[in-house]
Amino acid sequence: MREFQSLKFLSIFKGLFTILGVDYAAMEKILQIKLTMDERRVPTIFQDAGKKKEGNQFLKSLWIYGLYSLILVPFLLIGENYIFQLSLVFGIVLFILMTSMISDFSAVLLDVRDKNILQTKPISRKTIAAAKIVHIMIYMAFVAGSFTAIPFFVGLYKHGFLFSLIFLIELLLTVLLVVVLTSLLYLVILRFFDGEKLKDIINYVQILLSVGVVVGYQVLIRSFEFANVETVYVFSWWHLLIPPLWYGAPFEVFLNGDFSSHFMAFTALAALVPILAIYCYAKLMPSFERNLEKLLSDTKTRRQKRSWLDEIGALLFCRSKEERTFFRFAATMMKKEREFKLKVFPALGIAIFFPLLFVFSYPAEGGLEEISKSSMFLFIYFCNFMIPSLVYMLKFSEGYKGSWLFKAASIERASHAHSGALKAFFAKLYFPVFIAVSFVFVWIFTARIVPDLAAVFLGALLQTLIAHKVVNEGDFPFSASFEFAQDTGTAKMLLLSLLTGVFIGVHFIAASYTYGIYIYIALLLAALWIGWQKVFPENKKLGKENSNLALNRTD
Repeated sequence: MREFQSLKFLSIFKGLFTILGVDYAAMEKILQIKLTMDERRVPTIFQDAGKKKEGNQFLKSLWIYGLYSLILVPFLLIGENYIFQLSLVFGIVLFILMTSMISDFSAVLLDVRDKNILQTKPISRKTIAAAKIVHIMIYMAFVAGSFTAIPFFVGLYKHGFLFSLIFLIELLLTVLLVVVLTSLLYLVILRFFDGEKLKDIINYVQILLSVGVVVGYQVLIRSFEFANVETVYVFSWWHLLIPPLWYGAPFEVFLNGDFSSHFMAFTALAALVPILAIYCYAKLMPSFERNLEKLLSDTKTRRQKRSWLDEIGALLFCRSKEERTFFRFAATMMKKEREFKLKVFPALGIAIFFPLLFVFSYPAEGGLEEISKSSMFLFIYFCNFMIPSLVYMLKFSEGYKGSWLFKAASIERASHAHSGALKAFFAKLYFPVFIAVSFVFVWIFTARIVPDLAAVFLGALLQTLIAHKVVNEGDFPFSASFEFAQDTGTAKMLLLSLLTGVFIGVHFIAASYTYGIYIYIALLLAALWIGWQKVFPENKKLGKENSNLALNRTD
């Protein structure tokens, strides 16, 4: 078993751990084993990078934190209004550390294997608890170091040694605060909810981080537009509840010599809250370990109530009882499968964010009034750009081994399985996103774009049919493992995504003629009717040959 540099550094504090009653030799061996096992774990930000990975994926992912740290640099160069600059810096640092902690390191904090393996050995609970905290702190130190290394040296060059020393101390306090607050957050959730609710919360934070990575590129580009920022801080009592202000205040106190009472209070909070949080965590550690037992309980077996929205959707959009059954099945899978949501929801978040970003970042001299008269509403087609990848993901499931039921069940028509799943995708995923963006666009561009929105929506339906025909035909919905999610041809998916550009071009040409958009809508309706009959023929029954073909991947 190889040696880790982080453990060699940790050995410097061996005496401190011994004073605290920790068996350092046992803790070091536990950490060595856990760090070795963790090398196989893939960080959330690299979830879609491919299935075959070698080496320590955590260390390989640190460069992306270094890239995003460039967003902090402008705030360190715009002057010496430290309460403004450093509050923004530590606000971003807190966000990155908290989301990374919850999304990537929750498995470490919520590891229940310690209870079954380590606690049966002659190892004290204090040693096990110390190993868990140090394990997390090693991770967070790497993340915090990667994200703040460049800003640290920029601050050292721009503001001097004292600035960097304060920055380093506060960074350590920030890491402590994030780790302990996350632990206390989990304790509260487990106190009142079951383990499944906690897993759902972690899943949504992973989704937030995945969206944040893509959105961060845009923020990073626009961050360099800041210059000559001047602002005056006015204290209000509720500012005491905002942690980033705590970490901006010490710079004002020690560098600008501002000993105002509120800045002194912020400085005290920056130091005392992490220390008090550590004390509370140590006292509540036994309760936290007891509540972790909820993660071992299986609450999935409880019968779930049917959603009335799903029932209405099945009745409105499905023509046969069999198709309605598959609609409900697909809707349930989309709602319950965490891995599916982790793969799909980031794309939906991007589909909401990007059309609005392109419109509101357009440098129009006349503001929204000038924009409202333009054709920029065509940016809503970005919602359709994600359709091929989302349709492709309908094939995959964590519970793919249960797809033998498709073969055993008396399914009358295979087409009902596919059409029901596609309709559920449109009703549950695409339509809410499209409606949300459409409302904002109607507010900006007025009701004149309603026919255009109808054309975009019909184009999305037609693009969904084409994508299904190309990538999903022959596979039952949710019948393949996510292990094969990267096996599709890159060129094929790229062409299907670029098909959105064809719809944009035809739409733009149609809109340039009087009543052209209405002719385009009529053509789309005709293409949809013909396409639906071709893709989902009513006379296509599920025979033995088709059944075996559909389940080849699972077998």
